Amino acid sequence: MQTPPPARVLVVDDDPTVAEIVTGYLDRAGFTVDRAADGPTALERAAAARPDLVVLDLMLPGMDGLEVCRRLRERGPVAVIMLTARGDEDDRILGLEVGADDYVTKPFSPRELVLRVESVLRRARAHASGPPSAPPLRAAGLELDPVGRRATKDGTALALTLREFDLLSYLLRHPGKACGREELMREVWGWEFGDLSTVTVHVRRLRGKVEDDPARPRLIRTVWGVGYRFDPADVPEGGGDRA
Repeated sequence: MQTPPPARVLVVDDDPTVAEIVTGYLDRAGFTVDRAADGPTALERAAAARPDLVVLDLMLPGMDGLEVCRRLRERGPVAVIMLTARGDEDDRILGLEVGADDYVTKPFSPRELVLRVESVLRRARAHASGPPSAPPLRAAGLELDPVGRRATKDGTALALTLREFDLLSYLLRHPGKACGREELMREVWGWEFGDLSTVTVHVRRLRGKVEDDPARPRLIRTVWGVGYRFDPADVPEGGGDRA
């Protein structure tokens, strides 16, 4: 069997030290790596040789990472890991909204970033090949097609990122179960360690797309001290809760 070519990763960061370190670690991990220091150059490099994944700094000169992500996604599917400053949750949410598959907060461990890259690519490839068959998941007006990667609510299409789709799929397959954040990180992200706020941010974004009132969620409920539970059955008024 022919060995597939190494995945191509584009690193976009205007800090030459960060870019050099990240490039070095990815290169040693077996990836083909390209670099860009600003948004326009990143788009040019991506057009010349389409990457499988982009490690994209949010704060770039001239054109920020959010706009770069939007333009990359307009050209076709590509995995994106956003680099953000620690504590800037609004920026992380915006990154997820424009389609980033994951984010890493600065300062970060280059080894952890490599693991994140491997995880995102592994799942992206698995989704591209797809299972030979899988029945749709249906509950509470939601329907997910695991093969076609399509999701609807009451017949209306949902614009879910890769991780949001995986998260909702996992919850639908385990109705009524209290799922810990560590469990979700392991089963949905494929990580044995990491920033658990990643799960919290994704749940918040997902609620914004599937709940009638995200401020008073009725489907994805918080289980205090544990994590979250998907409740497809009707719940009494006033039973919603916050993350």
